Amino acid sequence: MQMSYEHPPQEEIRKLLNESSTIAVVGLSDDPTRVSYMVAEAMQKKGYRIIPVNPKADKILGETCYPSLTDVPVPIDIVNVFRRSEYCADVMREAAKVKAKAIWMQQGIVNEEVARIAADNGMFCVMDLCIKVLDSILLPHGKTVS
Repeated sequence: MQMSYEHPPQEEIRKLLNESSTIAVVGLSDDPTRVSYMVAEAMQKKGYRIIPVNPKADKILGETCYPSLTDVPVPIDIVNVFRRSEYCADVMREAAKVKAKAIWMQQGIVNEEVARIAADNGMFCVMDLCIKVLDSILLPHGKTVS
């Protein structure tokens, strides 16, 4: 089956990033040498609140960890996923349940079922792109006030 996913227009991604403040990072490692940690740390330094979702850790980047998205007690703007593609549909269902605005799967991760579930729930979906790279390109001077 041919993949039909296309990246959202950059202007829409810029708007999403600019209007978001809270990013739940599913699969965030507490190891500073892991990509998930480096990306989340960079986004935290840019002013985003990072919510670690990792059932095996208590705190990462100074923030309390939660075992799942449904355990997070605050509204989530973006769910950033650092999990293999086969686990992403379950993460997407949780993201829809908590009414996150968007799901973002990192570079190298594409899952058509996630795109379908996101569309069915009116959620923004980005796949196969690094959130840190896009934030640096689209908002090089940080978020702007609307």
